[in-house]
Amino acid sequence: MNEMINVADLSFSYTRKPFIDGVSFDVAGGEIFGFLGPSGAGKTTLQKILTGLIKKYKGNVRVNGQEVCRHERNFHENIGVCFEFPSLYEKLTARENLRFFGSLYKKQRNIEELLESVGLQSEADKRVSDYSKGMKTRLNFIKALLHDPAVLFLDEPTSGLDPSNARNLKDLILAEKAKDKTIILTTHNMYDATELCARVAFIVDGRISALDTPRNLIMSKGAMTVEYVYMKEGKEVTGRTALNQTGDDTLLQSLIAENRLLSIHSSEPTLNDIFVEITGRRLR
Repeated sequence: MNEMINVADLSFSYTRKPFIDGVSFDVAGGEIFGFLGPSGAGKTTLQKILTGLIKKYKGNVRVNGQEVCRHERNFHENIGVCFEFPSLYEKLTARENLRFFGSLYKKQRNIEELLESVGLQSEADKRVSDYSKGMKTRLNFIKALLHDPAVLFLDEPTSGLDPSNARNLKDLILAEKAKDKTIILTTHNMYDATELCARVAFIVDGRISALDTPRNLIMSKGAMTVEYVYMKEGKEVTGRTALNQTGDDTLLQSLIAENRLLSIHSSEPTLNDIFVEITGRRLR
């Protein structure tokens, strides 16, 4: 496995009390890896360490072959960062922002194509101060793509977006993955994590509580169930059975044979359910 990120026994403290404590994980090239946790869990601090904004850590943190606290001058040429709160020049237009930030790197993608990809081309000459929160979020995202980095760090990338723009942004993230980009996604949005990430790590109080694929985490805590509703003595009654045991449920089989089912659907735990069970905390 081609490891793009390797973290071993990472610890960091703002005070004497550890804030990040004994964290270890690897991320393969071309993988979308998610950190899932509530606000204040340490997700953003971990991202700041990985991107070189915080260097006084203990342990080893290697990104794209470089120890982050001793990274070379070309380190940021190969990483793109999109923090939850946009870092843009409000008095400049969107196009001017992209031209400026693009000038800081050796490579630069086509600005007009990036603007069009997030629906901002018609608003590109408007000052960012006149942008809505969602427009700033979209602009901030493509700013991270400007120099075509090998590694992307995305912090709550769909925060503040309406469903349509959130869907478009997730499609763009998947398109970057298809180009073999490595993506670190920090979020408390279980739906984004389930849809986008090959693997997720639950982080609470600066520690990793669990790390696996979303499906493995979900299925490890119980099989999918089937819930069905039927009429009995003039009242609606609900029955449940494990998906892998439907053939043994004689009541369900007879209801199907007699065409007496009012409704039937399958259900499984969500990542949020699993997170609560493992950590005792809620994502929000």
